[in-house]
Amino acid sequence: MSETTGVVMEQNVTPKRARTFLFSEMLFFAILSLIASWVLAYDAIVLAANPDAILACSINEVLDCAKVGTTWQANVWGFPNAFFGLIGEPVVMTIAVAKLSGVRFPRWFMFAANIGYTLGVIFAYWLLYQSTFVIGALCPWCLLVTFATTFVFASMTNWNIRENNLYLSEGAHAKAKAFVENGWFTLSLIGWLTLVIIIEIIKWGPRFL
Repeated sequence: MSETTGVVMEQNVTPKRARTFLFSEMLFFAILSLIASWVLAYDAIVLAANPDAILACSINEVLDCAKVGTTWQANVWGFPNAFFGLIGEPVVMTIAVAKLSGVRFPRWFMFAANIGYTLGVIFAYWLLYQSTFVIGALCPWCLLVTFATTFVFASMTNWNIRENNLYLSEGAHAKAKAFVENGWFTLSLIGWLTLVIIIEIIKWGPRFL
């Protein structure tokens, strides 16, 4: 069956060990993000009924879910942002489980999934910026969503680079694949997350505690 007609069994282009690791990682962090999204959605309902409610994750002046949850940034599209996670993460989990089972999706599908999740990661970091520098408080569950979506995005992009699902030119794909297989992609991810953590520590300092 051609890739344009539907789902076929995986061809052994990328080593099975790499596939297992990447999609196990994707599944694990998608589950974490789904759990966090569920809690955030529940808290949004609580805050809608009582804006003065004290949430379990309102720990101190910095880690305060209630303060973040009552802002317009928590409901950018007119409903709680967490609803996106409730919708999107099960899709990601389904993709991960299918890929672990050896299913091969059409190239266009994996490319579209990567684009969609890229937009999700950008939105997550925009929310983190808003929390840090505009709202003046952080939501622990939101932080979990941000870091979890980062790992899901990294796993998906890593795979799509290996399988040339991003419609890169032959030369660009060769360079991108070498970047991934030589470990530079992983080092870039570690460096990015380290930078984010350092920025948050510098911003809040001892007030985290």
